[in-house]
Amino acid sequence: MRRAFICPSKYVQGENELLNLGYFVRQYGTKALLVATESSVNRVRQTLDATAAKFGVTFVETEFQGECSRVEIARLGELARKHSCHCTVGLGGGKALDTARCVAAGQGVIVVPTTAATDAPTSHSAVIYTPDGEMEDYAYFPRNPDVVLMDVSIIAASPVRYLVSGMGDALSTYFEARANVRSCAPVNAGLPCGARTGDCPPARGTLAAQALAATCYRTLLEDGYKAVLACQAKMATPALENIIEANSLLSGLGFESGGLAAAHAVHDGLTALEETHTYLHGEKVAFGTLVQLVLENAPTEELDEVLGFCTSVGLPVCLSDIGITDISPEALSKVARKACLPEESIHAMPFPITEESVAAAIMAADALGNAFRS
Repeated sequence: MRRAFICPSKYVQGENELLNLGYFVRQYGTKALLVATESSVNRVRQTLDATAAKFGVTFVETEFQGECSRVEIARLGELARKHSCHCTVGLGGGKALDTARCVAAGQGVIVVPTTAATDAPTSHSAVIYTPDGEMEDYAYFPRNPDVVLMDVSIIAASPVRYLVSGMGDALSTYFEARANVRSCAPVNAGLPCGARTGDCPPARGTLAAQALAATCYRTLLEDGYKAVLACQAKMATPALENIIEANSLLSGLGFESGGLAAAHAVHDGLTALEETHTYLHGEKVAFGTLVQLVLENAPTEELDEVLGFCTSVGLPVCLSDIGITDISPEALSKVARKACLPEESIHAMPFPITEESVAAAIMAADALGNAFRS
């Protein structure tokens, strides 16, 4: 059986690490396209200026528009060519990082998350959305980012909601990897650039990916609540550092080399409803994880453990937590249909999936969440 495992060339995590960004840019040249929103740049302006002066580099700023859409990718790509940039830096949230990957086509990419809100930083893939925020497609690149730079000081000062969202994304990692083991489904790590074409034999996940996914879940249970308290106090504690690593590195490597399944497909389905667009990726994935567990008919003890964790850190456990207060049969069918598209990860589940079973699991997960909370 063919197996595959992929990872970034370098992962660095610590306090005030942004001061070293210029050093990594210099490995490519002296000019970097900076993909970041104006608010993200303003948060770290002083440090960006300091690292640029220290290492003699220039950041070409872009005012990223907020969605990783084909229109925005094309606009920023033209800007990079116009200024003859030597590399691309993505700074900010997951969509800025994904856009940087797409602009650079996976070559010469440095990602600098300002939150620990998703497991996107380490990935060789990106999620492409429409300009209106609906999930459209995935893009795959020849390799993972060259550098992932996690500045604990910046993340500790960010809103706690982003950290919690990252835990929602990370929560799915173990359960989705487990489903892939049971089904022997191929994983993202085995996909070539421009994947899904059948040009490359499929690859299954590795023992290493399974171990990372399991460690990710244990870390969330052990340190998640303590990390929330630390982030609320804007303090970098060992628990917060562990959760940053779990959200970013453990979950990133775990999902990409361990596989996705129903949780992320349900997230993609939920993006079809406009009322969910103001909610973060990990918030919707957390609810998707509950839906996956319902589909699996997971033991009550496991459901209670996940529900208890979600409520302790503030993750969604029912539809109203992600803006859906009254879902019509038509809207429910729309979500289930999108989650079950032929290319979706839900088909990595170790049993047949239908739109009807997904719709039923969504409503059952909602009922479980409401019952647990009452």
